[in-house]
Amino acid sequence: MQSKSPISAVLARDTDQVGLAKVRVDELIVKSGALQQAILNSANFSVIATDEKGIVQLFNAGAEIMLGYAAADVVDRITPAEISDPQELRVRATALSKEHGTAITPGFEALVFKAARGIEDIYELTYIRKDKSRFPAIVSVTALRTDQGPIIGYLLIATDNTVRKDVEDKRLWAEESFQLMVESVTDCAIIMLDQAGRVKSWNTGAQRIQGYDAKEIIGQHNSRFFSNEDIAINKPERALQEADAVGRSEDNGWRVRKDGSAFWANVVMTAIRDSAGVLRGYATLERDMSERRRVEAELNQAKATAEAANLAKSEFLSSMSHELRTPLNAILGFAQLMESDVPAPSPGQKISIDQILQAGWYLLALINEVLDLSLIESGKLSLSSEKVSLEEVLTDCRMMMEPLAQKRGITMTFPKFEAPCFVMADRTRVRQILVNLLSNAIKYNRVNGSIVVECVARPLGYIRLSVADTGLGLTAEKLAQLFQPFNRLGQEDGAEQGTGIGLVVTKRLVEVMNGTIGVDSTVGSGTKFWIDLVATTAPRHDFTQMPAETNAETLARAAGPVRTVLYVEDNPANLKLVTMLIARRKDLRLLTAENGNLGVELAQAHKPDVILMDINLPGISGLKVLSILSKDDATANIPMIALSANAGPRDIERGLEAGFLRYLTKPIKVDVLMETLDLGLALAATHKSLHPKAA
Repeated sequence: MQSKSPISAVLARDTDQVGLAKVRVDELIVKSGALQQAILNSANFSVIATDEKGIVQLFNAGAEIMLGYAAADVVDRITPAEISDPQELRVRATALSKEHGTAITPGFEALVFKAARGIEDIYELTYIRKDKSRFPAIVSVTALRTDQGPIIGYLLIATDNTVRKDVEDKRLWAEESFQLMVESVTDCAIIMLDQAGRVKSWNTGAQRIQGYDAKEIIGQHNSRFFSNEDIAINKPERALQEADAVGRSEDNGWRVRKDGSAFWANVVMTAIRDSAGVLRGYATLERDMSERRRVEAELNQAKATAEAANLAKSEFLSSMSHELRTPLNAILGFAQLMESDVPAPSPGQKISIDQILQAGWYLLALINEVLDLSLIESGKLSLSSEKVSLEEVLTDCRMMMEPLAQKRGITMTFPKFEAPCFVMADRTRVRQILVNLLSNAIKYNRVNGSIVVECVARPLGYIRLSVADTGLGLTAEKLAQLFQPFNRLGQEDGAEQGTGIGLVVTKRLVEVMNGTIGVDSTVGSGTKFWIDLVATTAPRHDFTQMPAETNAETLARAAGPVRTVLYVEDNPANLKLVTMLIARRKDLRLLTAENGNLGVELAQAHKPDVILMDINLPGISGLKVLSILSKDDATANIPMIALSANAGPRDIERGLEAGFLRYLTKPIKVDVLMETLDLGLALAATHKSLHPKAA
């Protein structure tokens, strides 16, 4: 019996696979020569044989007809990969690499990988003709081996799959178009594009938005909907490329209708790929956003106008605060000076001075409340977040409010803390809130009434502080109006002063610190205000203690020599006030400067122990003076204390960040100013003792 050659066996199997009539294997063996000749000369099959490296060795008549190359053009010149779609080769290589867990080169190796391993391999591939036109093919790949087994080449037999492919494409497009028709979308345009960006389907929403009928737009390129400016920068093609590369592109921009009018659109384009990852086209979802954009523009404009008005209001209030504090500083400062004068004022003078101070401090409280409310409403109130001891805060509040309560015969009861109790909040603002609630409880209480302050744990990690009085209580109607700005609930003509701002500020402060505030009241029995704040654990302190001899007052007053204080201030009344205050201290002498530049000169010439600095100065500001002196080795270590009518939280924060030892706001409190001066003098004395040469 005649032995079976490798080519005969391969042709027998592949012939069966591509649709030739099946015959018995032994007959194919006998007739292999004639069969081989028939296949090689067939115009219906592309037969390409390669050597083991993939170089074409055989290129039959069918291959010449299908691909447009003569055999002489390709034999011993190229591999089949060079007439295949490179994108499909990359996709195939990626898929095979993932399937077999090994890196596969997107070239000839991707075409024959399975066949080289004895795996039957038939796949769909796009061939590229000599004239660059393309057609789909069904390809069967077989490894050619010797009798001993090594691969000596590969055989690729292909048929033109254009007709079946076209039929399948039309069927798929019909199904997709039908699905879109069923959905009956009218409020947005759903447009299907082919690989080149040409319109393949057009729904009723697209017709309504764009103005084109389907029959006049199908086949047109997607760039038809873009402006000339966008076309000039290649925007339509870039949208297709982005969707192809990452699967999706989205754009908000102008689009053009059939009548030439422009509309603002949101366009989402998605790449459509088949199961093999081959790009089939694009689905585009387009919505007309013109009306929404107009409304958003109006809202943004309204918001900008409101923000500008709010900013103007805040700036006005801040400016007014500064302008009011400056003369008020003189009023309260000189009143405090007169109150502590030697000899002491007469009883009649004492009554007048008390009235001046009472009215002045009330006016300052009013200014602070209005400024606080403005800052809270504008969102510019700066708060710290720290672990605050309620025991310490309540002790401070008790010391502050007890004289007023005793004056009215009101007893106050505060909680006893058997264990540390801390909340996460701003210490200064917690004290402000409690002082306001205690002040109201005293003002609106009965004569010889009582106040009970309680502190209890609440669910969900909160601690409740409550202030209960024995006043007249509030009706339901008044409770509903309680937190309205400037609403004094009918007390406008009463004996107690007030603005109706305090509780509003209190409520906003509590809420900014992530807490809540509430009130319970019974007419005839009294009112209880309560606030819930976030509980926290006690802080871990660094107990580094200062030596006893560094006590501020001890150091400031014990030293023999007279120390120098430089005060930089342009307001004559403020200069006069501080001059008179310093004159009472025999251990101090005062230098004054009316502007920032003169302040720098005096500081560098005299090297004072402490500098008091206004912020708003002619020429250069107090912050600039601080910056200049801080960079000069001769003056860098002089303690500088800000003394300014710029009293906003951000002003204070900015001053301390710049390097001021303390930031005091006008109107000044004499005792606070003196304590702060002593602290500065103590630091200066400490520095001189540690660095005698520098002094």
